[in-house]
Amino acid sequence: MIKEFTCDLHIHTCLSPCGDLDMYPRAIIKKCLKERLNVVGICDHNASENVEYVMEAARGTPIVVLPGMEITTKEEVHIIALFDNVDDLLFIQEFVYKSLHGMNREEIFGCQPIVNEKNEIEGFNEHLLIGATGHSLNETVEEIHRCHGLAIAAHIDRESFGIIGQLGFIPGDIHFDALEVSFRTGTKKIREQHPELTRYAVIESSDAHFINDIGKGKTRFHMECPTIFELKLALEGREGRFFVTP
Repeated sequence: MIKEFTCDLHIHTCLSPCGDLDMYPRAIIKKCLKERLNVVGICDHNASENVEYVMEAARGTPIVVLPGMEITTKEEVHIIALFDNVDDLLFIQEFVYKSLHGMNREEIFGCQPIVNEKNEIEGFNEHLLIGATGHSLNETVEEIHRCHGLAIAAHIDRESFGIIGQLGFIPGDIHFDALEVSFRTGTKKIREQHPELTRYAVIESSDAHFINDIGKGKTRFHMECPTIFELKLALEGREGRFFVTP
């Protein structure tokens, strides 16, 4: 049976150096419940250590947490990777860490705490998460797909780290499952600005780094269940699945 799921597929935690320290797992789920979200993607910059804790914080609630990551390619383009399970996410984490160089300097780039579902600090990620990997756009998207994930070009309406702002165009040989715009621009305006995007599915999400931003951008997916396969069907408009943006 096809049902509607309200989704915000791009939410950070306090692990992201640019994320607010109030973005710890329990607080995120509390806000998601308040916003009546059904499905959320947890996508920290180049890292995954807080994902399982957000999933644990969501246990016993109606919220489905999709494991994810926001990967920075060597072109300094942000790509959202979403998966059904943590095992696939860990393969991507290994792929990212192999080419992510440098150590974090908290006094310059920000704190990167690993926080569990009980609000306890488990440690700190010492990688330079704000940096870019050594993997190209093509390599990154292909690896996400090899690990059974969705590859979504993040916040394409932004000049910094969005693919259009960085490259000036979207290469035709890169097979994105969707493009994402922020709630500040919206899908209608981005299509007016870039009519060449008609062949792409364009979704909206919050890219929340602060608690109050969660749910400001969302997409309603009509599908049978909240899985990567069903999301892909909806993005492609197949088998009765579809999606709606504000």
